[in-house]
Amino acid sequence: MNAQDSRPIVAITMGDASGIGPEIIMKALARPDVHALCRPLVVGDATRLREAGEITGIGLQVAALESPAQAGFVLGTVDCIDLGLIPAGHPFGRLSALSGEAAYRYIERATRLVEAGEADAICTAPLSKEALHAAGHKYPGHTELLAHLTGTPEVSMMLVAPKLRVIHVTTHIGLVDAIRKIEPGLVERVIARGHATLVKSGIEDPRIGVCGINPHAGENGLFGHGEEEAKIIPAVRACKAKGWKVEGPLPADTLFFRAARGDFDLVVAMYHDQGHAPVKVMGLEAGVNITVGLPVIRTSVDHGTAFDIAGKGIADEGSLVEALRQAVDLAPKRNRALA
Repeated sequence: MNAQDSRPIVAITMGDASGIGPEIIMKALARPDVHALCRPLVVGDATRLREAGEITGIGLQVAALESPAQAGFVLGTVDCIDLGLIPAGHPFGRLSALSGEAAYRYIERATRLVEAGEADAICTAPLSKEALHAAGHKYPGHTELLAHLTGTPEVSMMLVAPKLRVIHVTTHIGLVDAIRKIEPGLVERVIARGHATLVKSGIEDPRIGVCGINPHAGENGLFGHGEEEAKIIPAVRACKAKGWKVEGPLPADTLFFRAARGDFDLVVAMYHDQGHAPVKVMGLEAGVNITVGLPVIRTSVDHGTAFDIAGKGIADEGSLVEALRQAVDLAPKRNRALA
């Protein structure tokens, strides 16, 4: 390994071994443009990656490693921190507690690598929440799991698609619970996390649009029970007082249109489907999920395990490639060479 190589080391977790993660990883790491961006280091199972290579017809070697220091980071070889958890011939496309446990362990190891300075960012292939729960890990998803592993009390989910960035005030809870949870302090903290992330990525003075909760953002109390006035407006005022370009609450239907047109750099969504649905429409294959507020950089594909096509070699790697690009953009700009 070239000690002067300044490309960031991105730890790519294999996700659920029964899903499409191994296949899209092999496809992505066969691309020269990916290697030009970063030094990819898979955290997973070498045997599973070799099986995925055979399924997809990707003729890459897979090097089973114990530590990043052993990695060569050359095109043609997939460097894998091999946890050896998935037996040969483990079924694709079926829910498995074993795959859920392995997915948890991959995330855990990748997190420790970044914390130890042996990698610069994490990029995650999809896991199955149901498999994760079957293995005894009761987290709604990657976001909450990473918050637990890093001891972070509060994080936010940001979704990025072509022409659209969305950060969520609430995510994996029901709509009634989401409305109950939303309060000015939380809204202000989410706006602040989004603002800081965009500034770090090179947008000096980001334009941020904040969604309302009710249709037409309440229309001056006509819809709802005053949620916009009580829960959102105080946060928007506090952010404006900092000199930030923040507008809202705005009707979600027109705000997403305006953001896609270029009027805003970031949309603040109040609940899961309000933010997720427009992003999925704008670009499911190219969407990226970023966890904002962690002490480590983490990006992810914006799709699931796709058990229905897993093991068939037809999964598209586009979202993973874009997630790797985002990880590189967000990774600390420093001398990233291993000691």
